[in-house]
Amino acid sequence: MTKTLNEQKLEVAKTAIQHIPIGSIIGVGTGSTANYFIDELAKVKNKINGAVASSDNTAQRLKSHYIEVLDLNNVNDIPVYVDGADEITEHLHMIKGGGGALTREKIVSATAKKFICITDESKLVNVLGEFPLPIEVIPMARSYVAREIVQLGGHPVLREKFTTDNGNVILDVHGLKILNPIELEVALNQITGIVTNGLFAKRSADILLLGTNNGVRTITI
Repeated sequence: MTKTLNEQKLEVAKTAIQHIPIGSIIGVGTGSTANYFIDELAKVKNKINGAVASSDNTAQRLKSHYIEVLDLNNVNDIPVYVDGADEITEHLHMIKGGGGALTREKIVSATAKKFICITDESKLVNVLGEFPLPIEVIPMARSYVAREIVQLGGHPVLREKFTTDNGNVILDVHGLKILNPIELEVALNQITGIVTNGLFAKRSADILLLGTNNGVRTITI
């Protein structure tokens, strides 16, 4: 029986709930798969003490379920962060930021003890880069950053009519075959004007819950 990608997303969202410690404050990502997780989280919201959101949209969805949303600065311990990915390898390196929330996603995931990635099987790849790499950029540095990215072999395209929750712009970088994601992540971090790049390799996922036709597959490193 073939499962749709949405059915796979729902299955991994339900599985992720089993990884949530009772009485904890958890980090919650952004995107379509994360939304399935939020809706499942609502069913057990009395078992957690609140959530830290990685975007305004996620905060609104959590609040619509009457789940308390906390400021990260007021939270000392996040045992688990749950989020999706635009691409992920079996090494659990990811490209994220298709929804434009990469900076806050990277901040919240960095503070969490465990990062659980939940995706459907279409997101699993051998090499990152077919999905354009999102890069959040300070607006005045857009042209400079674009020129620097061209030097690295990428083709940056401004995401039209889009502003991040932080008031910045996004360049989506096409044409990259990312064989060394940690190396590229570090190199991009050195370009003045880049706030965050969408490579999650230095801080990769700890667990991948992958939706498949045969149920949820768990991949760890």
